Amino acid sequence: MKINRHGRAKILRQSEIQLVFSHGLESERDKTLFGVCLFTAARIREACTLLTEDIYTPNGKVRPRLIIRKANTKGKLATRSIPVIEDLRQLLNNYYPISGDIYLFPGRSNGHISHDSAARILRMACKQVGIIGVSTHSFRRTALTQMSNAGIPLRVIQEISGHRNLEQLQKYLEVSDEQVLGAAASLSMLSPVGENVGKLDYIFIKAPRRATGGGGKE
Repeated sequence: MKINRHGRAKILRQSEIQLVFSHGLESERDKTLFGVCLFTAARIREACTLLTEDIYTPNGKVRPRLIIRKANTKGKLATRSIPVIEDLRQLLNNYYPISGDIYLFPGRSNGHISHDSAARILRMACKQVGIIGVSTHSFRRTALTQMSNAGIPLRVIQEISGHRNLEQLQKYLEVSDEQVLGAAASLSMLSPVGENVGKLDYIFIKAPRRATGGGGKE
């Protein structure tokens, strides 16, 4: 469900992500499925159609890079290879004993779990923890926005997202009220009114972000 977002899925805060994974999603499969969406910015269809052999080595070790095959991507543009970070590696390690023989996330028949089933699982999880406005696309939008806010160049993010061009990618990224306020406040440095008028407000707006941002671009 998307509420007052012009058809765009909600961007999740870190506290909401923790709530969904700790008290909403119940099974290892569901946590791993949406962990893939979060930590690789994969579309839900891409995550549902992942092949087990593209995730694990023959002896059950998690591969260093997750493969999203061209045939399963939107528009069938190109195969993507995405580094597996430690958080995702832990999820995949725990999930390995119950992973499918062919598809990573098997369905009730011989195929993979459907994206409709995945969406239904997420709706129930979010309802259980009282979060509204979330869809399966929320994890992709959240991941891409987080990378952008961390100062990662759009061209690099595009390699992970698989967007056809930067214009399409930019439509995914959400600008926060804090960012807009900071941008407007930066204009106080141009003020002809007085030497210090407005400049202190700009300093106080920026200071908390420096204190909690951890550098951002490293």
